[in-house]
Amino acid sequence: MSTTEREITEPVELCLPDGRLNPAAAGWTRRPLHTCRLRGWGRTKRWEYWCVTTPTHLLAVTVSDLDFLALNSVYFLEYGGFEFERTALVPFGRGVSLPPVIAGTPGDPSTDVVVGPERPTGGQVRVEITALPGGTRLRARCLTPDRRPLEADLEVALPAGHETLGVVVPWSDRRFQYTAKHTARPATGTVRIGSSTYEFGEDAWGVLDHGRGRWPHSITWNWGAASGRSGGHVVGLQLGGKWTEGTGATENALCVDGRLTKIGQELQWRYDPGDFLAPWTIRTPDGEQVDLTFTPFHDRVVRTNAVLLANRTDQCFGRYHGRVRTDDGRDVPIDGLLGWAEEVRMRW
Repeated sequence: MSTTEREITEPVELCLPDGRLNPAAAGWTRRPLHTCRLRGWGRTKRWEYWCVTTPTHLLAVTVSDLDFLALNSVYFLEYGGFEFERTALVPFGRGVSLPPVIAGTPGDPSTDVVVGPERPTGGQVRVEITALPGGTRLRARCLTPDRRPLEADLEVALPAGHETLGVVVPWSDRRFQYTAKHTARPATGTVRIGSSTYEFGEDAWGVLDHGRGRWPHSITWNWGAASGRSGGHVVGLQLGGKWTEGTGATENALCVDGRLTKIGQELQWRYDPGDFLAPWTIRTPDGEQVDLTFTPFHDRVVRTNAVLLANRTDQCFGRYHGRVRTDDGRDVPIDGLLGWAEEVRMRW
């Protein structure tokens, strides 16, 4: 069950002085230890994606710098009800600067990120990711299509000792990605849309996807994540596929009661690309460490076909059932854990 990847336990630079991958950075961590000082232009991607879920609604915010373009977005979903997304495109990423470590790193105000105008109009978006002593504050403002103001103010805690996945995925010494995935981080706060207020409280959980790297021109990936309580435990699922194949690295991990289990095997993803709302299965090849069924209830569909960017995303929200096994041999039942599974095809 143990991974063949090397666990890194000391701080490390992602890049060598000439911008190539630092061989010492290849491996995985239980807490953020990589500093990603990416050099040069072209194929360089930086982003922070947060999704905070509750049993009835969710909010996702994104700040991204793709070199030639920045995309900053706010997405809100009320299950079975209101859905809204606003994305602001910024040519050449003007005004967007993401730090070489996780934006809003707890206790480190130098990692704060603020993009967009104080009072957005039209298609503009404001996103703030700021550091707190015990977590991260997420704030966002924009207008819905019917011109109602959306104002989000959430705090996502990082409990002491809570472990998170960091991993370097190397296609070559010129193409590589550092990703940090946080799951099962407790969240609180509110989202106001016009006169309606949506609370995030007792069963609200934050997931972070932090990325820094230099990518191939075209790529396809699967990503699944879920957070919540199951079988008497606080459980976070972090599941990846396709994009890591052949690199010797995976982004697969479990977080059970704050303790990380790294999964060194590629997962088997089975789903119907013609019907993303049909059940998915995700498992390790022998089914011993991960054996899950994901049942979607909503497909967030994104289609972009521009000169420099093409994106085909189906991000399905739903619930996981099945079983996972930690690296100390404990079987943990997964009973209705809320999260998502997606297929993304990207040309950028």
